Amino acid sequence: MSISNSIRAQIPPIHPEGYPFIGGFALASLILFWIWTPLGWIGTVLTVWCALFFRDPVRVTPVREGVVVSPADGRVSMITQVLPPAELGLGDRPLTRVSVFMSVFNCHVNRAPVTGRIEKIVYRPGVFINAELDKASEDNERNSLVIGTAQGRIGVVQIAGLVARRIVCFAKEGQAIGAGERFGLIRFGSRLDVYLPDGTKPLVSVGQTAVAGETVLADFRLGDNGLGFRAN
Repeated sequence: MSISNSIRAQIPPIHPEGYPFIGGFALASLILFWIWTPLGWIGTVLTVWCALFFRDPVRVTPVREGVVVSPADGRVSMITQVLPPAELGLGDRPLTRVSVFMSVFNCHVNRAPVTGRIEKIVYRPGVFINAELDKASEDNERNSLVIGTAQGRIGVVQIAGLVARRIVCFAKEGQAIGAGERFGLIRFGSRLDVYLPDGTKPLVSVGQTAVAGETVLADFRLGDNGLGFRAN
């Protein structure tokens, strides 16, 4: 392999959603160079950051049946028992919610946590408070998906944050989707919530780094007693 091909192999591809933004940053940088060179270099750094933000690296998703993988790159910020949002239709009992917070330096392409069929997609407008706060699950702009599987129904919620102002969802209701498959992204910092079926034990801890499509959040085969899945 040539040196140029080797370098290209190390550079992750860019998601098409990012091209207009990267182009805009690059054009602004050229204008800033014309105004004052130091400003142009600042614009160049921001252009590189924008390209990194929209990176879309290849991920290797575990193939064994029953695993729930992280839908986002970032940090596991919360694991708690809460009532799921009413629009998900997951019942009126508290479920385990695993929250993954994405900073502006994380890859923001979102991936399906399980293999199944998308039963419902519901968008709700809202405010843009810090996505690390617990109340962001209720107050912030969000887009919710319910994915049905043979083991239960999973709720996945894209939550806009303090900086994020645009939630993008590529998936459609009724669509079959595979674990690790891309279904959307959120522009410029936000959070993903995953609501696990009753009896499913989380396998991650608060503070742990999660990789979209690869980090196993839970396993349907392990219930809250660690021995086996308890169906609803």
